[in-house]
Amino acid sequence: MTGYGDASAHVDGCHFFVELRSLNNKYFKAVIRLAEEFQGLEAEMEARLRERLIRGTITITARCSEDSASAAYDINVRALSTYIAQLEKVPQVASGKLKLDAAALLGLPGVLQPPANEEERVRRARAAFMPLLDKACDALIAMREREGGTIVADLESHRGLIAARLAEVSERAPAVVAEYQVRLKARIEALLKESQIAVEPGDLVREIAIYAERTDIAEEIKRLSAHLDQFRDLLSGSSNGKPVGRTLDFLAQEMLREANTIASKSPDGAISRAAVEIKGAIDRIKEQSQNVE
Repeated sequence: MTGYGDASAHVDGCHFFVELRSLNNKYFKAVIRLAEEFQGLEAEMEARLRERLIRGTITITARCSEDSASAAYDINVRALSTYIAQLEKVPQVASGKLKLDAAALLGLPGVLQPPANEEERVRRARAAFMPLLDKACDALIAMREREGGTIVADLESHRGLIAARLAEVSERAPAVVAEYQVRLKARIEALLKESQIAVEPGDLVREIAIYAERTDIAEEIKRLSAHLDQFRDLLSGSSNGKPVGRTLDFLAQEMLREANTIASKSPDGAISRAAVEIKGAIDRIKEQSQNVE
């Protein structure tokens, strides 16, 4: 969700500039930086952004510089005269030892005042800033979409790895029970060889059935496969333009749940190694899903 966009224009002797910067955030947050005389536009700017963006910390910087006479502040002559009259009573000023600084005088409270047509200035600023905000937002969204293409490719590579390892697990799972049956039978025969005690076939079958039920991961494989299908659909754009970041994050949590269950239920080394790779890929998906709107 990182991105950048800016736009500028010259209107009636004024240069207007709008800059947008976007950082990752689970929610939408707008940080608006405007000159004091234009702060009344903050709510309008935030509302416009909310129409275009769903998530991210968006920093808006909007500036206006004028090169016309209308940019000059008015001097409050009465306030300035009052300050000078008071300063002339100071002995150092009256004796000429201390000179009055015009720049310092103009910085005194109430001496410089904004032009009287403040409402007109805000109106002009609104008419200029809002279209520029749209242009800057277009550029930011375009940049985020380019970044999104890279992220989708990365997510797809992780999904492909999970699918490949899951196929290996699915193929390996039936052989685990068969191998256990062979090992169990050989172990029992070795232990009872000298005692001349025969093992009832039913007991052997029952023990194998208990093991098979305890290590059965067919449901987990099926659910994880379904999650991968939904994950692929989301990456392919089946959400009709709606934000998918939170859905991807939720799916990753569910996928991790199934992978953990597979790892805990199966004692097979090959399946355990595949489960470790699956969980590693899911962790990377969870990290990347934070960057997806």
